[in-house]
Amino acid sequence: NVILSNNRITELAAHTFSALINLSFLDLSGNQLALIHPEALSIPGSPLQELDLSCSLFNFTALTDLATALRWGGLWGLLRLDLSGNRLALLPPGMFSHVPSLQQLLLSNNSLVAVYSGTFSGMDHLETLDLTHNAFGTFRNDALQELERLGNVRILLGDNPYTCSCEIREFVTWLNDSRAQVDVDAVRCVSPAGVTNVRLQGLTVQAIGCVSPVLPEVTDLTLQTSYVFLGLVLGLVGMIFLFVLYLNRNGMKKWIIETRDACRDVLEGYHYRYEIDSDPRLGRIAADSSRPQKHGGLAPSQQLPNDTCVVQDPTETHVKRATTSPSN
Repeated sequence: NVILSNNRITELAAHTFSALINLSFLDLSGNQLALIHPEALSIPGSPLQELDLSCSLFNFTALTDLATALRWGGLWGLLRLDLSGNRLALLPPGMFSHVPSLQQLLLSNNSLVAVYSGTFSGMDHLETLDLTHNAFGTFRNDALQELERLGNVRILLGDNPYTCSCEIREFVTWLNDSRAQVDVDAVRCVSPAGVTNVRLQGLTVQAIGCVSPVLPEVTDLTLQTSYVFLGLVLGLVGMIFLFVLYLNRNGMKKWIIETRDACRDVLEGYHYRYEIDSDPRLGRIAADSSRPQKHGGLAPSQQLPNDTCVVQDPTETHVKRATTSPSN
């Protein structure tokens, strides 16, 4: 056994303990590890069975270094790992998959808020998982599936700040039905005030102010019924529309013919204007033909012959035939 607790150790170099081929218990708790070499825990023969790193990881970098050291260290015989009191907020997925013989994993007194899919993958021999005194408010469905995959394991979930609202409903159902050995008496509501210190196991949806969820089968049946009803309504509307068209077929035919004739007249007018615009001579002819002919202000029926003239008298106007003077 090697006990190096509370020594302000900040770094573990490569093969630090490789000469201790009979080392079975290593206590590094209470240190300030910031750097851990990937082969720091590598010992020939993998004799290490217990590793205590509680209150020893200085920052998140040390956690990622530890995950690499567990992967490269060849700790096939490790049975107990203590990571409590390290202010851990999350665990890298698959971090413990390279310690397959692990039986006890202690993660209490951290700041964990969620368990993600794959966090505890490969831990087929786990017997105890301690998640007490963390920051769990509830467990989502993927986290519950991850815990359920552990099988008949003793899982400690007490002393977490559980918020007993509608979001915790799945967790309550899991507590009532899971095969895991959970410390259900310590799993209690912290908020809201109406259910403070109430056990989650057996908590009803009425107590947390939730409406019972609608079963998926009922939802699917309701949707199918709605679709059928909508199809019938649309079909009926279509039939009525076609029937109205049939009754007014003569009027529709007349309207179509009139519309066609009107469109044809408009098109012919545009065609005529296009021909005039494209030929300047036709444009001048059209302009001359539209200009009124004026002959001294007289109407066409009153126009005078070319050999007459108009003589203006102060009191009377006389029309005289113009005569030509005999040539001298």
